[in-house]
Amino acid sequence: MVTLIGTPPNIVVATVRQEALGDPFRMFDFAPVGIVVAVVGVLFVALIGWRLLPSGRQKENPAVALADMTGYVFETSVSENSKLVGAPLHEAFPLAEEHDVVITGLVRNHVRLPGSARREIVQEGDILVLEGGAESIEQFVGTARLGSGDPDKQVDLLGESMAIAEAVVPVGARIAGRSATDIRLAYRHGVMLLGISRRGRSFRERVRKLQILPGDILLLYGAQDRLEHAMQWLGCLALANRGLTVLQRQKAGLAIGAFVLAILAASFGWVYLSVALGAVVVVYVIFGLVKPTEVYESVEWPVIVLLGSLIPIGNALESSGGTALIAQWILSATEGLAPVIVLAILMIVTMCLSDVLNNVATALIAAPIGLEVAERLSLNPDPFLMAVAVAASCAFLTPIGHKNNTIVMGPGGYRFGDYWRMGLPLEILVVAVSLPAILYFWPLNG
Repeated sequence: MVTLIGTPPNIVVATVRQEALGDPFRMFDFAPVGIVVAVVGVLFVALIGWRLLPSGRQKENPAVALADMTGYVFETSVSENSKLVGAPLHEAFPLAEEHDVVITGLVRNHVRLPGSARREIVQEGDILVLEGGAESIEQFVGTARLGSGDPDKQVDLLGESMAIAEAVVPVGARIAGRSATDIRLAYRHGVMLLGISRRGRSFRERVRKLQILPGDILLLYGAQDRLEHAMQWLGCLALANRGLTVLQRQKAGLAIGAFVLAILAASFGWVYLSVALGAVVVVYVIFGLVKPTEVYESVEWPVIVLLGSLIPIGNALESSGGTALIAQWILSATEGLAPVIVLAILMIVTMCLSDVLNNVATALIAAPIGLEVAERLSLNPDPFLMAVAVAASCAFLTPIGHKNNTIVMGPGGYRFGDYWRMGLPLEILVVAVSLPAILYFWPLNG
């Protein structure tokens, strides 16, 4: 709720304001009220709210539990710009320990050096043998600026979106009883075997020369489409996708810089927000940060269809006089009451509506009503629009009020009736805190 793009109702309310008054809310116009509500809400949840929720209902996902087993053996090459080059290997141990990773060996010129080689000076082209969890190893490799596997056998996948996948080897799989080198995995499919987990057992062999057994979990590296094809060819079963990707850290500055420039451009009113963010997407595609297919797949088409359906409904309500009728009903019900009471009732009605409808739909319906109420009372419309934005974003009574409510329902083991326990006092607190903040930063007679 702090920025224009922080939540969809903010964008809807800003658009309604632009159509009615000529200017939309700017990027950080929501910040004063949003920060107050966010801080108070976080404090409530952290100190009191969590005690109101049922506990002990979390359901363990068997696939994720299997994937979370530690004990991967992983090979990674030392690149030219690695932090480890020129230093004794033992100096890398504290960094590895921070990431819950163990360095078990060093391979040089295709020969594993005796012991852990802790006193050896790390050279470009060396291969480190690591043990640890998949995510821990990924973070360590990125921090130490390491490569991925044997530099003499690197897969030529430049320009493709790289990913890491986990797969379990069933009985009868093509790779069972053989090694990645035996079946020429990198040559055939452009995919490298980076690590193996065998129920916590460690290995002294080179990973790609190790004989694979049924029940092993493989850590595979390559382009997303090649990974899927390789797993089918191998006869392996993909584990639950945990979002393991190969981070393009060398392009992190470009990604962050482009996004920050877009936000600044929109904040100063140089370009519309939609144009600025669209330009960022184009930059990401041109420089290979994302693939065009990923952009297409990331579009929330149900939301687009919902907006396309609801915008005409909102226009119909306004053109048919429905908005004016609802506004008149609110004013009739609150006749003789102070404007601040009218504002509070608008917030409560919007919040209750958002609990049973999509918050975007609620904002599309409630924002024009807020404008109409403000106009009939001859008051500044901004506090009414801000009240709609806050209320539409704070639907905590049901799992359908906001997509985040739905997302946590399964992992938390929550039931439909659990949400009101914390949601009701939280909604009351939001109204109690946001109303004074709105009136302070957006006066009724401003």
